[in-house]
Amino acid sequence: MSVTVVIGGQWGDEGKGRIIDLLAEKSHIVARYSAGNNAGHTIINDLGEFKLHLVPAGIFREDKTCLIGNGVVVDPEELLKEIEHLESRGVEVKGRLFLSDRAHVLMPWHRLIDLKDEELRGKGAIGTTGRGVGPAFADKVGRAGIRVADIADREALANMLDFLVPYKNAVLERLYETDGVDGEAVLDEYADYGQRLAPYVADTNVLIHKALEDGDNVLLEGAQGALLDLDLGTYEYVTSSVPSSLAAGAAIGMGIGPTHIDTVLGVYKTYCTRVGNGPFPTELLDETGDMLREGGPRPEYGSTTGRPRRCGWFDAVAARFTAQINGISGAALTRLDVLDQFETIKACTAYRIGSRTLESMPASGLDMARVEPVYTELPGWQSETAGVRRFEDLPEAAQGYVQFIQEKLGVPLCLISVGPEREQAISMRQIG
Repeated sequence: MSVTVVIGGQWGDEGKGRIIDLLAEKSHIVARYSAGNNAGHTIINDLGEFKLHLVPAGIFREDKTCLIGNGVVVDPEELLKEIEHLESRGVEVKGRLFLSDRAHVLMPWHRLIDLKDEELRGKGAIGTTGRGVGPAFADKVGRAGIRVADIADREALANMLDFLVPYKNAVLERLYETDGVDGEAVLDEYADYGQRLAPYVADTNVLIHKALEDGDNVLLEGAQGALLDLDLGTYEYVTSSVPSSLAAGAAIGMGIGPTHIDTVLGVYKTYCTRVGNGPFPTELLDETGDMLREGGPRPEYGSTTGRPRRCGWFDAVAARFTAQINGISGAALTRLDVLDQFETIKACTAYRIGSRTLESMPASGLDMARVEPVYTELPGWQSETAGVRRFEDLPEAAQGYVQFIQEKLGVPLCLISVGPEREQAISMRQIG
């Protein structure tokens, strides 16, 4: 039995879904423990390309059980659409996907508040996806949330809406100067969602503890990235997800103890990307940044929003920080093939603010916004790596770059991805 947590070591979009899909082959349970449909994983397999926002990436392995844990905020409409889309393309979902009855539900006012709040922030806008996930987590913490168990019971839901609808309408009308919601329409809509989701709802705590007792392998799927963590990320440009987007949040988000976790795998791109606003020390606003965005088999656009990702060189300062705060025991490196096109490659190994040189990430948002990266330049290889399956067959300069990142992370590399397909991977050592 082993429990492995997969986390993103940067600002998200590191290719976690592709890694989880690969690791799911040797797992019995694949579970999502945090965030909502503001995060997305892109999977490419024999059935084509899929963009998942709530369903765990293990759903494509026919003999796996997939769980959506209590730490996830669920938009029921989007989850039902995702299930229907998967089934329409030949993926069996019913009987294999189970949704925690303790997971919180995204309500209509959450989307309205998300969009209006971004408008009020003006130039200080966070750059959210506008899906309402942040306000849903705020209500969870503020004890004004609705859970999956509540929408399954029309009477219980009606009682909750008697308080929540007038409360939220007052906020919408007086603070945001926009129309409120129709309580009866919300009741009918969400009671219907409760009925349609009933075949998938379960006490996932019972299921996961039964798997642990049976000695099954469990894969816990993180969403978003460590640098978006509410406590330790680049605040205030972070996610509102509770529990944490770090590996430590996996235990809370799935209802298990931290001592159950055996392995933490951190996923890092060979360069950096970010969607939304906030500091990004190595961002490239030139032709090189465009080459990183457009140069691979899958251009860098958000799987949830479609927005172009901001691109820059690898940030070893930030990467080392996230390796430490997650206690990662091994790392996976993705999109090495995107760097095939460059004659030289840079990596940030320190920050500079005026006369000061920093080797760690400052807490101050102002300091993070004004740091200048100190780069180490490495030779490129300008030859194709997509077909390579053994580390020793990589070009010598590519081997050197991989070893450089491993040294800066301070943890062993377990896997290198050289393309989006399942088989386009180089195994370095066993994970877990």
